[in-house]
This record gives sequence, structure tokens and C-alpha cells, in this order.
Amino acid sequence: MGMSLPHTEWTVEMLNALPDDGKRYEVIDGELYVTAAPSLVHQRAVGELALILAPYAKVLLLDFFASPIDITFSDRRVLQPDLSVLPRTRDGKLAKKFTDVGVLLLAVEVLSPSSIRTDRHEKRWVYQQERVAEYWIVDLDARTFERWTPNATEPEVLSESLLWRPVVAHEPLTIDLQQYFRSVFDE
Repeated sequence: MGMSLPHTEWTVEMLNALPDDGKRYEVIDGELYVTAAPSLVHQRAVGELALILAPYAKVLLLDFFASPIDITFSDRRVLQPDLSVLPRTRDGKLAKKFTDVGVLLLAVEVLSPSSIRTDRHEKRWVYQQERVAEYWIVDLDARTFERWTPNATEPEVLSESLLWRPVVAHEPLTIDLQQYFRSVFDE
């Protein structure tokens, strides 16, 4: 007969006590998720997208971040998207921590073999529940972006181009997805 271990409800406080060992730790509804360090292709995909998003976000006075960054929705929900964009505070200042704004305009995850289920299901569900304006899943194998919004029941699957307009008064950012994937794969 096997021994049963008690279930632990993880919190942000418990997460913060873990050692800095190069792994990504996240808490989703009290469950601990651990992800190994990403591959070079994954990091290249994140970097190429950061080169596109960061200048656009800066022009719009939005705050752009690449992981690691804790997006803490509650004491039982802390995620680390590969890329994220936040608005400024109500008085126009840069946030010192996520709770200063409490709003995520964009979360992006590049799929890895070890993160497919978590990114497509658990994290997507949290981002939708937390009313994140857009959640992009970058599928390197399919060479597509999946765009999720809070009320979507299916993703918008994009392979040609993606238009992102976080501020209605400004022109949208147009991303040529075919060029993006050529850059990622050095083609």
C-alpha cells in the first residue's frame, strides 16, 4: 500500500521562498507548475517578437516586459508569460509592480514541448478569467499565432499577419508572421 502525501495549496509567499535555480515557477489556482529552461529556438522566437513589440509599446507609452516577470493576480495565481504588455498607472507613471496597474494588455507564450498543455489550457483559462485583453500562443511547429480574448471559445489562428491595436486612438501594429517565422528559423 502506497503512502499518500497531503496536498499543498501553493501561494505566492511559498513561491517566493523557493531557490533561484533557473527554472520557471508559477502558481495557478494553488497548484505549482515548474518549467525547465527554454531552448535556443524558443528564446530566439521570444527575442524576435520582443524586437517587434517593444518599440511599438514604447511609442504608445505602454510597459513591455520579457520573462522572467511575475504577473500576480492573487495569492494563488502568479504567472510568468514569455512577453507581456501593461498600461501605465492611472497617473501616467510606470508601474513598480503588477498590482500597481492590475491589468495585462497582452500576454504571449511561445510553446515548448514541456509547456503545451499548460499554455493552451491552464494559463489560457487564467488569462481569460482575469480579462487579459489578448493572449497569444506562438506555435513554432505550425508557424501560427493563436489569439485568445476574454470571451473567445476558440482561438483566432493566424499564419499571414497579425494586427494588434491596444490603444484605439493609435495605428495598429501589423506583424508579418511569415517574415517573423523566417527570422526565427534563419531562412
